[in-house]
Amino acid sequence: MSQHFGKVAVLMGGRSGERAVSLKSGAAVLASLQRSGVDAHAFDPAERPLHDLQGYDRVFIALHGRYGEDGTMQGALELMGIPYTGSGVMASSVGMDKWRTKLLWRAAGVVTPAFELVTADSDFAAIERSLGLPLFVKPANEGSSIGISKVKQAGELPAAYRLAAEADPLVIAEQFVGGGEYTVGILGDQVLPIIRIVPANEFYDYEAKYLRDDTQYLCPCGLNAEQEAAIQAEAMQAFRTIGGRGWGRVDFLMDEAGQHYFLEVNTSPGMTDHSLVPMGAKAAGIDFDALVLRILELASVSSHHRSEQGEMQGTPQ
Repeated sequence: MSQHFGKVAVLMGGRSGERAVSLKSGAAVLASLQRSGVDAHAFDPAERPLHDLQGYDRVFIALHGRYGEDGTMQGALELMGIPYTGSGVMASSVGMDKWRTKLLWRAAGVVTPAFELVTADSDFAAIERSLGLPLFVKPANEGSSIGISKVKQAGELPAAYRLAAEADPLVIAEQFVGGGEYTVGILGDQVLPIIRIVPANEFYDYEAKYLRDDTQYLCPCGLNAEQEAAIQAEAMQAFRTIGGRGWGRVDFLMDEAGQHYFLEVNTSPGMTDHSLVPMGAKAAGIDFDALVLRILELASVSSHHRSEQGEMQGTPQ
């Protein structure tokens, strides 16, 4: 099976603020593919021109953030006609933009926490009153919790806005939902078991994601079977609403009353030793090497396979 993949480039590193995490993901993927007998090679687009990818048969995208997860790399690979893992241009671009993801979701009836766009000219006090305190402030186009802060007291929003705006000019403020953080992986047509994330610090920030060993990941997640199945189905719907394909991860929050709110989509999730999709896959009986091969098997080029418009079929109107 490994031979029919041909020569495979594992894209890792890149130029985003998540470069360090991407190098870890890419190293894990590369080692796994080589263990499975795939002719796989590391490729850092920050250090090599993209035209060097000519001659590769497939690309495994282990890039996170800008210039890798946002549709730009996907567009380049489309033009070169090289099959690649994960979502296509449109879904990658929308999934990277938390604001536009939420606008699409709201239009399609997918429940997401209340939010407002924040600019330097915003009435900060009015936003604090509208969304209530505490609230979260985040850059719309960053991952790994870069630039996120929790506003707990009136008057703190301007400083939180400035911090987020350093990472991205598009900044959103989001209603706080405090009943628990969860995530659910998607692998082809399969939805993986839900994982509950219990950070030891105040919220699931960069440190909790990548540096600490006291973050708890609960799988089974504590939801009853009926509720978990219903949320898994809605997570797939949320993923497909933005045109997602191949594999990805959908994060959601639960409030104290048991209502869930979808938060964001990751179209190129982490594959490090702290990462969540491998955790969910393991709970479903899929080991890391089998997961990596399955993701690679799902690699495609939109123009040669289903169009992203076609993938939107079945999305709620």
